[in-house]
This record gives sequence, C-alpha cells and structure tokens, in this order.
Amino acid sequence: MTNPEKFNIDEKFSKFSEHWRPKIVAELNGQEFKLAKIKGEYPFHAHEGEDEMFFCWKGSFILDFQDGESVHVGEGEAIVVPKGVVHRPVAQEECFIFLIEPKDLKNSGNADVDDVYDAPLGEWV
Repeated sequence: MTNPEKFNIDEKFSKFSEHWRPKIVAELNGQEFKLAKIKGEYPFHAHEGEDEMFFCWKGSFILDFQDGESVHVGEGEAIVVPKGVVHRPVAQEECFIFLIEPKDLKNSGNADVDDVYDAPLGEWV
C-alpha cells in the first residue's frame, strides 16, 4: 500500500479561476471532496437522492431556499442541504468553498442550466 499524500487547500485553489466548476481533490468512502470558486447567483436546484455539504473556506455566501428562507455562511462555517431541498448559493464577492458529496453527483442536480453552471464530472485539480 502506498502512503497517502497530503495536499494544500490554498495551493489547489490557486490552480483554477473559473466559477461554479467544482474540482475534485480527494475521494473517500464513496464521497468526493471538491473545491469551487463561486461568484454571483447559481440557479435554484435540488439533488433528489443525495445530501450536499457546503463549507466556506474564504469569503462568504448566502444559501437561498425555495421557501424564501436564506442562510448566511461565513468563513469556517458549513451547512448540509438535505436531499430534495431546493436551494441556490449566491456570493456577492468571490468565495472559496468545499463541497462534500457522493461520487459523480451532478452539481446542477435536477435543474436544466446553462453551460457556465454545468460542471463536467470527474474534473480533478
């Protein structure tokens, strides 16, 4: 067995610039640990069979829910969106986030979105 290699989060974030395109940095127990840069407003969507965790690394964002509720998420804070809950992240300024979600989960969930929001599956950094 090969010993695991550590990675540096800031270094990984420095390797890409596009928004709304999560990049995989690790896999564990059927989950993908992804990094994403976000800015602006993502379309409302849901993941029918999977929970999704957002962790704010730098900056802040709002997580809007279809029922009109909103949650502010700042640096060092996280939130888990239960499966089936319609949501959208909104960031006024560029924000760096982690996502932990099942392997091969489509970032746009059940929404039909423009290519700018539709990240390819399996993109590593």
